[in-house]
Order: sequence, then structure tokens, then C-alpha cells
Amino acid sequence: MRIFELSKKFPKEKTYSLTDQIRRASRSVCPNLAEGWRKRRYGAAFVSKLSDAEGEAAETQVWLWSFYWARKAGRAWPARPGACCS
Repeated sequence: MRIFELSKKFPKEKTYSLTDQIRRASRSVCPNLAEGWRKRRYGAAFVSKLSDAEGEAAETQVWLWSFYWARKAGRAWPARPGACCS
């Protein structure tokens, strides 16, 4: 829920592209964990779902950090993910 509130502050031109992507990625972490737990007796499927969840969480984190550092540098949005983190 916090990501949704934070993403309301993103620039309007990003509302339907990156904002939507961040929201979708953040919302898919828990369902991937739940699906992985349901398939825990099948080792490869379990690991695959955990990997999916980790990937979605990492994508969300990169975009949020990029936005944070871009704002701190006085820009509305980074040119690419991770651009403001280096």
C-alpha cells in the first residue's frame, strides 16, 4: 500500500508507464511467494517462484531508489533505472 501512495507523487507523464510497472512488480511479490509455498514439495518449481518473487522485489527496489536519487538531485525522473544510484 505504501508503494501505491508513494507512486502518486511521480511525475504525471509517468503515470501510465513506469508507475504502472512499479505497482505491478510490487504487487506480484506476495503472490509469487504464495504460489512457491504451494509448490514447495516440487523443488524446481519452488525455487523458480522464489526467484520470480526476488526479481520482482529487486525491480521495484531499483525503480524506487532511482526515483529517490533523481528527486534528491533535483530531477523529476531518472533517465533509466539505476542512473542516479552510481
